[in-house]
Amino acid sequence: MNAPPTFESFLLFDGEKKITKEQDTKVPNAAVFTINKEDHTLGNMIRQQLLKDPNVLFAGYKNPHPLEHKIILRIQTTSDYTPQDALMNAITDLISELSLFEERFKECLREKQDG
Repeated sequence: MNAPPTFESFLLFDGEKKITKEQDTKVPNAAVFTINKEDHTLGNMIRQQLLKDPNVLFAGYKNPHPLEHKIILRIQTTSDYTPQDALMNAITDLISELSLFEERFKECLREKQDG
């Protein structure tokens, strides 16, 4: 079979970074983040969270190729807010939302099992 080994989709190789950042020179207050070993699931969640932030002017992502396990995230912010701060805040908010979701799910599961 010509498919790459499945472990390549989630294991970082030696010296490979999870996230790299490049400053966008054509657009003010913009940066391009490459997130390795991730796909549309995380890309769309981060994009949606970024778009909730009023200081984020643009947030978009793409998966360059189905066999490449990375997403490219482009963020543009207002002049008093950096794209890196926006990404960190979005990730922090996502973690909080997912923790709350997990807590409520477990609570409903316990109620279902008890009742």
